[in-house]
Amino acid sequence: MSSNLSIMEFEEIFKKASEVEGLEGMTVNERQYVSGLMKVFDASKWRNRDLARTILKALNVDEPSINKILD
Repeated sequence: MSSNLSIMEFEEIFKKASEVEGLEGMTVNERQYVSGLMKVFDASKWRNRDLARTILKALNVDEPSINKILD
């Protein structure tokens, strides 16, 4: 876990992601939208890459896709 993330943020992100059924059948954007994490991701993509990466990991996005999204 990154030092830029508090325990509460980390737990809240994974809680929201775990509440979504059928993640594997969704696109990354659908996963973000349904979980309620899209706005947080969009805001953090350029300002807090650690947070953006954590959101994508919580949504079960594979590492090569995460790297493409964040590069």
